[in-house]
Amino acid sequence: QVQLVESGGGLVQAGGSLRLSCAASGRTFSSYAMGWFRQAPGKEREFVAGISWSGGSTLYADSVKGRFTISRDNAKNTLYLQMDSLKPGDTAVYYCAANWGSIWSARIRSWGQGTQVTVSS
Repeated sequence: QVQLVESGGGLVQAGGSLRLSCAASGRTFSSYAMGWFRQAPGKEREFVAGISWSGGSTLYADSVKGRFTISRDNAKNTLYLQMDSLKPGDTAVYYCAANWGSIWSARIRSWGQGTQVTVSS
């Protein structure tokens, strides 16, 4: 069982930046792909970004492409999401997710508890 703990959320003005972190337990972090999702009030959870086990392959939702950057540090068992040029529409609870397999496939094996991101206009 992979345990995931997000941090770094908060309140930011439109146009600002935040960096989310996701700390993973266990010694197999480098063997599986990871991703970020978000869920706004009254909406379904949606995919934000995914990254392969090595970090060599990334995938983004069109809504965040060019503004968000996903990365990972396998030595620290940590996943990151750098969010720039934030918009009020980015307001949501952000979740990190561990994927079955080393390449992102959206087959989720574990979820974090989520961290709130609020962007004011």
